[in-house]
Amino acid sequence: GASMEPSFYDKEYLIIDELSYRFREPDRGEVIVFKYPDNPKEFFLKRIVGLPGERVKISEGKVLIYNQDYPEGVELKEQYLPNDLQTVGNKIVSLKIDEYFVLGDNRSNSYDSRRFGAIVKNVIVGRAVFRGWPFDRAQIIKSPEFTL
Repeated sequence: GASMEPSFYDKEYLIIDELSYRFREPDRGEVIVFKYPDNPKEFFLKRIVGLPGERVKISEGKVLIYNQDYPEGVELKEQYLPNDLQTVGNKIVSLKIDEYFVLGDNRSNSYDSRRFGAIVKNVIVGRAVFRGWPFDRAQIIKSPEFTL
């Protein structure tokens, strides 16, 4: 679907790393494939923005992260998104020890944690590591560096 545009488009061929999360925890900014909690036969592609134990607040078009380093909150700078894009909605979610908050890059056209809530680690299949098709968009998929 269109939920990850312009980063990813429908019908692209991705290679998913299904092993890494057995040895380490998922990290902010990684694009993951997970089983949709309400129907495990469906798979979604989204980006992790909130980590276990954090509080995520969406307000006034921005994503704010509250954690031990930033108890007063800090705006998540998402350079991979178009400059004029705003994150629609008003939501505050406190993540449990095994929960992640995920958003699509196409915020106005994404069914994500703003609607279905946080996802637990055991529904995560893996992370996108390579786009193989179409050939003109083939690339290694790197996670953005976040400066909170």
